[in-house]
Amino acid sequence: MAVETRTTLPDDLYEFILEWKNRPGNLIMILHRVQQHYGYIPEPVADEVARVADLSLAQIYGVATFYNFFNLTPPGKHRVAVCMGTACYLKGAPALTEELSKTLNVGVNEVTEDKQFSLIEVRCVGCCGLAPAVLVDEDLYGKLTPEKVQEMLDNYQEGA
Repeated sequence: MAVETRTTLPDDLYEFILEWKNRPGNLIMILHRVQQHYGYIPEPVADEVARVADLSLAQIYGVATFYNFFNLTPPGKHRVAVCMGTACYLKGAPALTEELSKTLNVGVNEVTEDKQFSLIEVRCVGCCGLAPAVLVDEDLYGKLTPEKVQEMLDNYQEGA
């Protein structure tokens, strides 16, 4: 019988993988925990997860790249999420994405050069009455207009 070689993973994460490795739907749960711990899924950690969970690296990356929830690169300090649900979309969310992209000088799913902001689009934040809406970290900005984007971002600038 093979003895499990110790890993570089933190003990709690290692134990979680061992607990979940033989359960149905295990990979999504494991990757959620990895991302919760690191903020994204680092390449060396993906290698370790594959080894400990007895999965191929292709399986790890297949799931991690299929679901847009998972990040393979470090996120910015602040996550800017533009709601693209129907109400927000119809009330101007694409213009908010365009303004944020221009102001931050990044595309969707990119991180600013100074690593302060990640820009993403999400399906719905559940605040249709406040459309269009943007979440910055856990802060909700409703009825946002492109003209108010810079003011919103100023709240998250270093030293603010």
